[in-house]
Amino acid sequence: MTSDAYLVVRGVSRTYGAGETAVHALRDVSFEVARGELLAVRGRSGSGKTTLLGVLGGLDRPTSGSIVLDGREVTTLSAEELLALRRDEIAYVFQSFGLISILTAAENVSVPLRLRETPVSEREERVAEALEHVGLTGHSRQRPDELSGGQQQRVALARALVARPSLLLADEPTGQLDSETGRGIMELISRLVHEEGMTAVVTTHDPALLALADRVLELVDGRLVSANPR
Repeated sequence: MTSDAYLVVRGVSRTYGAGETAVHALRDVSFEVARGELLAVRGRSGSGKTTLLGVLGGLDRPTSGSIVLDGREVTTLSAEELLALRRDEIAYVFQSFGLISILTAAENVSVPLRLRETPVSEREERVAEALEHVGLTGHSRQRPDELSGGQQQRVALARALVARPSLLLADEPTGQLDSETGRGIMELISRLVHEEGMTAVVTTHDPALLALADRVLELVDGRLVSANPR
Protein backbone atom coordinates (compact mmCIF):
# COMPACT_ATOMS: atom_id res chain seq x y z
CA MET A 1 0.00 0.00 0.00
CA THR A 2 1.41 3.40 -0.95
CA SER A 3 1.63 6.14 1.67
CA ASP A 4 -1.03 8.35 0.04
CA ALA A 5 -3.53 5.56 -0.63
CA TYR A 6 -6.93 6.34 0.81
CA LEU A 7 -8.75 3.33 -0.63
CA VAL A 8 -6.98 -0.01 -1.11
CA VAL A 9 -8.66 -2.92 -2.90
CA ARG A 10 -6.87 -6.28 -2.88
CA GLY A 11 -8.00 -9.46 -4.62
CA VAL A 12 -11.70 -8.65 -4.40
CA SER A 13 -14.11 -11.14 -5.94
CA ARG A 14 -17.91 -11.25 -5.77
CA THR A 15 -19.80 -14.38 -6.81
CA TYR A 16 -23.57 -14.78 -6.77
CA GLY A 17 -24.94 -18.31 -6.56
CA ALA A 18 -22.94 -21.53 -6.78
CA GLY A 19 -22.06 -24.32 -9.17
CA GLU A 20 -22.70 -24.07 -12.89
CA THR A 21 -25.17 -21.21 -12.45
CA ALA A 22 -22.76 -19.04 -10.41
CA VAL A 23 -22.29 -15.48 -11.64
CA HIS A 24 -18.78 -14.07 -11.14
CA ALA A 25 -19.47 -10.35 -11.00
CA LEU A 26 -15.96 -9.44 -9.82
CA ARG A 27 -12.80 -11.53 -10.26
CA ASP A 28 -9.65 -10.82 -8.23
CA VAL A 29 -9.80 -7.01 -8.56
CA SER A 30 -6.95 -4.97 -7.05
CA PHE A 31 -6.18 -1.25 -7.16
CA GLU A 32 -5.54 1.80 -4.99
CA VAL A 33 -7.04 5.29 -4.96
CA ALA A 34 -5.17 8.27 -3.58
CA ARG A 35 -6.82 10.78 -1.27
CA GLY A 36 -8.30 13.59 -3.35
CA GLU A 37 -8.26 11.58 -6.59
CA LEU A 38 -11.06 11.30 -9.15
CA LEU A 39 -10.98 7.75 -10.46
CA ALA A 40 -13.17 6.67 -13.36
CA VAL A 41 -14.11 3.03 -13.96
CA ARG A 42 -15.24 2.15 -17.46
CA GLY A 43 -16.75 -1.00 -18.89
CA ARG A 44 -19.76 -2.27 -20.76
CA SER A 45 -23.05 -3.12 -19.09
CA GLY A 46 -22.55 -6.26 -17.03
CA SER A 47 -18.82 -5.73 -16.60
CA GLY A 48 -19.10 -5.44 -12.81
CA LYS A 49 -18.98 -1.65 -12.34
CA THR A 50 -22.10 -1.38 -10.16
CA THR A 51 -21.08 -4.41 -8.11
CA LEU A 52 -17.69 -2.83 -7.52
CA LEU A 53 -19.22 0.38 -6.17
CA GLY A 54 -21.51 -1.68 -3.96
CA VAL A 55 -18.65 -3.51 -2.25
CA LEU A 56 -16.50 -0.38 -2.00
CA GLY A 57 -19.25 1.43 -0.12
CA GLY A 58 -20.29 -1.45 2.11
CA LEU A 59 -23.67 -1.97 0.43
CA ASP A 60 -22.53 -5.50 -0.43
CA ARG A 61 -19.80 -7.78 0.91
CA PRO A 62 -17.21 -9.36 -1.39
CA THR A 63 -16.96 -13.13 -1.54
CA SER A 64 -13.21 -12.80 -0.99
CA GLY A 65 -10.55 -10.12 -0.83
CA SER A 66 -9.86 -7.01 1.20
CA ILE A 67 -11.07 -3.39 1.08
CA VAL A 68 -9.32 -0.87 3.30
CA LEU A 69 -10.79 2.63 3.54
CA ASP A 70 -8.68 5.20 5.33
CA GLY A 71 -6.95 2.45 7.32
CA ARG A 72 -10.10 0.49 8.20
CA GLU A 73 -10.92 -2.95 6.84
CA VAL A 74 -14.43 -2.46 5.44
CA THR A 75 -15.09 -6.17 4.87
CA THR A 76 -14.84 -6.99 8.58
CA LEU A 77 -17.09 -4.21 9.89
CA SER A 78 -20.37 -5.10 11.58
CA ALA A 79 -23.71 -4.07 10.11
CA GLU A 80 -23.91 -1.21 12.61
CA GLU A 81 -20.40 -0.04 11.77
CA LEU A 82 -21.14 -0.16 8.05
CA LEU A 83 -24.29 1.89 8.61
CA ALA A 84 -22.27 4.54 10.46
CA LEU A 85 -19.62 4.52 7.72
CA ARG A 86 -22.20 5.07 4.98
CA ARG A 87 -23.96 7.76 7.00
CA ASP A 88 -20.88 9.72 8.02
CA GLU A 89 -18.19 9.24 5.36
CA ILE A 90 -19.57 7.85 2.10
CA ALA A 91 -22.02 9.42 -0.34
CA TYR A 92 -23.68 7.87 -3.39
CA VAL A 93 -24.99 9.28 -6.64
CA PHE A 94 -27.13 6.85 -8.61
CA GLN A 95 -28.04 6.91 -12.30
CA SER A 96 -31.73 6.86 -11.37
CA PHE A 97 -31.35 10.01 -9.19
CA GLY A 98 -33.17 8.40 -6.25
CA LEU A 99 -35.02 11.55 -5.24
CA ILE A 100 -38.13 11.47 -3.04
CA SER A 101 -40.98 12.72 -5.21
CA ILE A 102 -43.02 14.45 -2.49
CA LEU A 103 -40.06 16.48 -1.19
CA THR A 104 -38.72 19.72 -2.61
CA ALA A 105 -35.15 19.98 -3.90
CA ALA A 106 -34.03 21.50 -0.60
CA GLU A 107 -35.82 18.83 1.43
CA ASN A 108 -34.24 16.07 -0.66
CA VAL A 109 -30.81 17.56 -0.13
CA SER A 110 -31.40 17.81 3.62
CA VAL A 111 -32.12 14.08 4.11
CA PRO A 112 -28.53 13.05 5.05
CA LEU A 113 -28.33 15.86 7.60
CA ARG A 114 -31.68 14.92 9.09
CA LEU A 115 -30.37 11.38 9.56
CA ARG A 116 -27.40 12.84 11.41
CA GLU A 117 -29.76 15.02 13.49
CA THR A 118 -27.88 18.14 12.41
CA PRO A 119 -29.28 21.29 14.10
CA VAL A 120 -31.86 23.10 11.96
CA SER A 121 -29.87 26.32 11.51
CA GLU A 122 -26.73 24.48 10.41
CA ARG A 123 -28.78 22.15 8.19
CA GLU A 124 -30.45 25.02 6.36
CA GLU A 125 -27.11 26.78 5.83
CA ARG A 126 -25.44 23.67 4.43
CA VAL A 127 -28.39 22.82 2.17
CA ALA A 128 -28.32 26.32 0.72
CA GLU A 129 -24.56 26.04 0.20
CA ALA A 130 -24.89 22.65 -1.53
CA LEU A 131 -27.60 23.91 -3.88
CA GLU A 132 -25.46 26.94 -4.69
CA HIS A 133 -22.54 24.62 -5.50
CA VAL A 134 -24.62 22.84 -8.15
CA GLY A 135 -26.25 25.99 -9.50
CA LEU A 136 -29.77 25.37 -8.21
CA THR A 137 -30.27 28.12 -5.65
CA GLY A 138 -33.40 29.33 -7.45
CA HIS A 139 -34.96 25.86 -7.58
CA SER A 140 -34.90 24.92 -3.90
CA ARG A 141 -38.70 24.79 -3.54
CA GLN A 142 -39.40 22.76 -6.67
CA ARG A 143 -40.20 19.06 -6.53
CA PRO A 144 -38.47 16.50 -8.78
CA ASP A 145 -41.28 16.39 -11.36
CA GLU A 146 -40.86 20.16 -11.81
CA LEU A 147 -37.16 19.80 -12.68
CA SER A 148 -35.34 18.64 -15.80
CA GLY A 149 -33.25 15.46 -15.79
CA GLY A 150 -30.06 17.47 -15.47
CA GLN A 151 -31.48 19.49 -12.60
CA GLN A 152 -32.61 16.33 -10.81
CA GLN A 153 -29.12 14.87 -11.11
CA ARG A 154 -27.70 18.09 -9.70
CA VAL A 155 -30.07 17.77 -6.72
CA ALA A 156 -28.84 14.19 -6.24
CA LEU A 157 -25.26 15.44 -6.35
CA ALA A 158 -26.01 18.21 -3.85
CA ARG A 159 -27.60 15.64 -1.54
CA ALA A 160 -24.45 13.53 -1.77
CA LEU A 161 -22.17 16.48 -1.07
CA VAL A 162 -24.15 18.19 1.71
CA ALA A 163 -22.81 15.80 4.35
CA ARG A 164 -19.24 16.60 3.23
CA PRO A 165 -18.28 12.97 2.59
CA SER A 166 -14.74 11.68 2.40
CA LEU A 167 -15.64 9.30 -0.43
CA LEU A 168 -18.06 9.91 -3.29
CA LEU A 169 -19.30 6.89 -5.26
CA ALA A 170 -21.20 7.72 -8.45
CA ASP A 171 -22.74 5.02 -10.63
CA GLU A 172 -23.18 6.25 -14.22
CA PRO A 173 -24.23 9.68 -12.92
CA THR A 174 -24.65 11.02 -16.46
CA GLY A 175 -26.13 7.90 -18.06
CA GLN A 176 -29.63 9.33 -18.47
CA LEU A 177 -28.55 12.82 -19.52
CA ASP A 178 -27.75 14.41 -22.87
CA SER A 179 -24.06 14.82 -23.66
CA GLU A 180 -23.85 18.52 -22.81
CA THR A 181 -25.66 18.18 -19.48
CA GLY A 182 -23.70 15.03 -18.68
CA ARG A 183 -20.39 16.74 -19.26
CA GLY A 184 -21.51 19.60 -17.02
CA ILE A 185 -22.27 17.14 -14.21
CA MET A 186 -18.89 15.42 -14.61
CA GLU A 187 -17.05 18.75 -14.68
CA LEU A 188 -18.89 19.73 -11.51
CA ILE A 189 -17.87 16.48 -9.79
CA SER A 190 -14.26 17.02 -10.90
CA ARG A 191 -14.22 20.60 -9.64
CA LEU A 192 -15.76 19.76 -6.29
CA VAL A 193 -13.48 16.77 -5.74
CA HIS A 194 -10.39 18.85 -6.28
CA GLU A 195 -11.67 21.90 -4.38
CA GLU A 196 -13.12 20.00 -1.42
CA GLY A 197 -10.40 17.34 -1.21
CA MET A 198 -12.79 14.41 -1.50
CA THR A 199 -11.94 11.10 -3.12
CA ALA A 200 -14.32 9.93 -5.85
CA VAL A 201 -14.89 6.74 -7.82
CA VAL A 202 -17.20 7.25 -10.80
CA THR A 203 -18.38 4.63 -13.29
CA THR A 204 -18.96 5.75 -16.86
CA HIS A 205 -18.48 4.56 -20.43
CA ASP A 206 -18.51 7.99 -22.08
CA PRO A 207 -15.05 8.82 -23.52
CA ALA A 208 -15.65 12.56 -23.17
CA LEU A 209 -16.31 12.14 -19.47
CA LEU A 210 -13.39 9.76 -18.92
CA ALA A 211 -11.05 12.52 -20.08
CA LEU A 212 -11.93 14.56 -16.98
CA ALA A 213 -10.78 11.86 -14.54
CA ASP A 214 -7.34 11.77 -12.93
CA ARG A 215 -7.09 8.08 -13.78
CA VAL A 216 -9.15 5.45 -15.60
CA LEU A 217 -9.60 1.76 -14.83
CA GLU A 218 -11.37 -0.71 -17.11
CA LEU A 219 -13.44 -3.74 -16.14
CA VAL A 220 -14.22 -6.57 -18.54
CA ASP A 221 -16.34 -9.48 -17.30
CA GLY A 222 -15.49 -8.64 -13.72
CA ARG A 223 -11.72 -8.42 -14.28
CA LEU A 224 -9.56 -5.34 -14.13
CA VAL A 225 -7.81 -5.32 -17.52
CA SER A 226 -6.16 -1.90 -17.63
CA ALA A 227 -5.17 1.07 -15.54
CA ASN A 228 -4.41 4.23 -17.47
CA PRO A 229 -2.82 7.19 -15.64
CA ARG A 230 -3.68 10.73 -16.58
